[in-house]
Amino acid sequence: MPRANRYFLPGHVWHITHRCHQKEFLLKFAKDRNRWLFWLFEAKKRYGLCILNYVVTSNHIHLLVKDSGNNAIVRSMQLVEGRVAQEYNQRKKRKGAFWEDRYHATVIAADEHLSRCLTYIDLNMVRAGVVEHPMDWDASGYAELFSSRQRYNLIDRKSLQKTLGIDNLEQLRAERLLWVEDALRTSSMNRDSRWSEGVAVGRESFVKKVKADLEVGPHGPKVRCCDGDFILKEEGASYNP
Repeated sequence: MPRANRYFLPGHVWHITHRCHQKEFLLKFAKDRNRWLFWLFEAKKRYGLCILNYVVTSNHIHLLVKDSGNNAIVRSMQLVEGRVAQEYNQRKKRKGAFWEDRYHATVIAADEHLSRCLTYIDLNMVRAGVVEHPMDWDASGYAELFSSRQRYNLIDRKSLQKTLGIDNLEQLRAERLLWVEDALRTSSMNRDSRWSEGVAVGRESFVKKVKADLEVGPHGPKVRCCDGDFILKEEGASYNP
């Protein structure tokens, strides 16, 4: 089965996922997760990466970013993942790949799909059975949002508020808490592949426009309906090599 292509369009919100090599738990210790966060902060400083949410688990990462131009996303991922792998292998006297092939990126519509994707990322370690609430996992954008620290924040709160149509930080915190609590009460804790597989997720008009803008042709990814959402996805391609 061929691996899925990675596409890009400027100005969109992108959900990036990447697993450690062979799903190994190479990020199981806090110090290793903190190095990933350190280099993500460096990417924010160097390239102006606009970060909306993130979570670092024991064997993979989720990162929600908004394209800010200047090839910031690609340069940031090269920096973060290259330095994390290099440091880990040097410290452990280890050889070989740290990451599983290449990262995958899905464009998310900046409407109710964005709030749902935020919540899906927030609940990652709850689904894994590691914590009961996303607040309990330090290496996450959710925990950062509710922290009182003034320095070394990764989330671009103003950009997130503007993208969601929220006026201030207090309202942002209240909405995020409401979304999480509602999901904990009503949602299945199963993995939902729509947010991390495929090229785009959103309403039909949004997904069709993404396809048109990509100019992929008749043999490119197809628009599919999934439980009321529309997904642009390559048929017969592996998104988890």
